[in-house]
Amino acid sequence: MRTGKKGWALLLSAVMLTASLLTACGSSDSKEKTSEKAPIEVSKDGFPIVPEKINLTLMAPDVGIQNWNDMIVLKQMEELTNVYFTYNNAPKESFDTKKNLVFSSGEYPDVFLAAGLTAAEQMNYGEQGILIPLEDLIEQYAPNMKKILEDNPGIRKSITAPDGHIYALPVIDFNQPWYRNPMWYNGEFLQKLGIDKLPETTEELYTYLKRVKEEDPNGNGQQDEIPLSSVNLRDIRTWLLGAFGVYEEEVYVDDQEVVHYTPLEEGYKEFLVYLNRLWAEDLLDHETFSQTAEQKKAKAQNNQVALFSDWHAYMTLGGDSSMEDPMFLPVKSDMVDKPVIARNKGITIGAFAISNSNPYPEASMRWVDYLYSYEGALLFNKGPEGTLWEYADKATLTKRVLEVENNSDDFRATLTPNYGIAIPSISTEDVFKGLKTDFDLWVDNESKEKLLDRGARIPFPVLFLTSDEQAEVNVLTSDLNTYVRQMEAKFITGAEPIGNWEKYISTVKKMGGERIAEIYQAAYDRWNAN
Repeated sequence: MRTGKKGWALLLSAVMLTASLLTACGSSDSKEKTSEKAPIEVSKDGFPIVPEKINLTLMAPDVGIQNWNDMIVLKQMEELTNVYFTYNNAPKESFDTKKNLVFSSGEYPDVFLAAGLTAAEQMNYGEQGILIPLEDLIEQYAPNMKKILEDNPGIRKSITAPDGHIYALPVIDFNQPWYRNPMWYNGEFLQKLGIDKLPETTEELYTYLKRVKEEDPNGNGQQDEIPLSSVNLRDIRTWLLGAFGVYEEEVYVDDQEVVHYTPLEEGYKEFLVYLNRLWAEDLLDHETFSQTAEQKKAKAQNNQVALFSDWHAYMTLGGDSSMEDPMFLPVKSDMVDKPVIARNKGITIGAFAISNSNPYPEASMRWVDYLYSYEGALLFNKGPEGTLWEYADKATLTKRVLEVENNSDDFRATLTPNYGIAIPSISTEDVFKGLKTDFDLWVDNESKEKLLDRGARIPFPVLFLTSDEQAEVNVLTSDLNTYVRQMEAKFITGAEPIGNWEKYISTVKKMGGERIAEIYQAAYDRWNAN
């Protein structure tokens, strides 16, 4: 076969193009598996972390108050560390969707911050090599985290995957041992009804709610009061389950270290019976299964709601913080000797991870480790000294709040990303020493007297399932959770008579309810043995 000049030129071009594509593919593949970087020295203590400026990408949720590029705390971190980030933010409400798309794309940020990486996600993306193991980096470049894990072996167990690796760092909270978002009474209603002793039993609570409905405590001459309001029960479920001896809403472990699947328990049935009674007498908001949190708050701010859940009462009732709206005292039913309630777990997993695209994992670990120091935690929680606070006595770490024109949480959110999202950090008494208001101290005391002093217990631990266990749980719960929540609403509203309980139990067992308990029992036994 003879080839002319034009043919040779075309053939040569094709060969060169093929070679170019092969080189590009090889380069892309290499980038996914390893990260090329210029050699740089990373200090193991002191600042800056690196002698020259380095640039990394960071993905995190955003609450929409301030552009992260303009946050003074992040600017100070850049100056302190020489580590500069390009922020890839997504709105908090849609962040999980964006996170999933990023993991599917193959183009990962260098760092995931406040990403809420579940145990399943950590296992999945860790085993794929997308998230890198952190334990060696902790040993060499994270003295603060290293000490925390040495002093608190339970935390190490909770963040270590079954393959022995740590793929993400947590939020650690030693400062708030009570359960988040407790229930609160409308203090004005208590006063109008002459209540000076909070209900301690389910019957006393029923009587109080009945009085709210019938005695017009908001004084408008109408029977428009809503004794108990909720959003799909998720904000009050745990508090009222505790009246019937059930510690948590999915699985819990009893004093004999036996794991229970809550929707199969007799205590759960009695919880449904009680709420059905409240529903039937219009004591439980009939929009519980359809309203939004904003709609619930609108009712409360119209002075209609007597009992509800929120981080603080005023966040639902409106107005300023008040010590006139007492925290709910857990009540007990006749089937238990005392009410039970689970304390705050004290740890939120999946707050910080490093991807395999990160060219400077050592520097990234040093950067985040600062957030687990007293100084770093204080900076990220309260902003820099001189803006909202100053030292009253630095030797004792005692601080005082500055009198500034705007000292609100929303203003604090313009200074630091640590607002409304799970920033990796540590919370201790020292961080808040001298900065707690009279209201903060009152809340602490309410929590101590009503929860801690009454035996609030350590909840089911944060733990990992194996890959096979997690896969099985995912399959089981995809239908089981939907069925349980649908039946819960039906039992409470009377759409399904409680007489059909045994039929419900049979269905839950067939769908794998008992198997859920078995899987978590095995995981708990492993966790407990380590």
